[in-house]
Amino acid sequence: MLEDYQNILLDRDGTVIEERHYLADPDQVQLIPGAASAMRILTRAGCQLFLVTNQSGIGRSYFSRAQYAAVEQRLLHLLREEGVELMATVMCPHAPIEVCDCRKPLPGLWEDLRAIHGLDPNRSIMIGDKTADIRFARAAGLKTAALVLTGHGRKTAESLNLPTSQTWALALDHSKEPDLPDILAPDLAAVVDMLATH
Repeated sequence: MLEDYQNILLDRDGTVIEERHYLADPDQVQLIPGAASAMRILTRAGCQLFLVTNQSGIGRSYFSRAQYAAVEQRLLHLLREEGVELMATVMCPHAPIEVCDCRKPLPGLWEDLRAIHGLDPNRSIMIGDKTADIRFARAAGLKTAALVLTGHGRKTAESLNLPTSQTWALALDHSKEPDLPDILAPDLAAVVDMLATH
């Protein structure tokens, strides 16, 4: 199943790193346990990793672009220490009240990535912790949307009437409810384990 995917799109906060409310301090960047090793497995399998993140704290004036950049550099440093390199990061800086086409779930960030890197939606998966990530995958026409229970994922799963106690990844049928993910998993590592073993 992993060979079906070339492009792994990852939400940042709550998926790759621990959720912090409007993270602006690089010293608070902390990888979620197992995330780096999962990303290493993906890279070794020939997948390209992309970070796709909403950062409305910029638009709300909670933190600056310079503070965002400092957090980003810290994350990239931690990933490099774990042997992980991202192909690219794309970010929406806008507050929800602003008009843009790049705030997830709108597909603008995907369109940017596809234009620059020539990505195939049929070989792409979005992994995140919010309904916006699932809707982003649908809007972009991606092959798969995965919801993790880290970050805001548990609340998201509860809002979708999905189980939250399992310790392994589940495949779901979203045909009758488009907000449902294709995969529900306790964390990023469990998603990758499912893709690598099925």
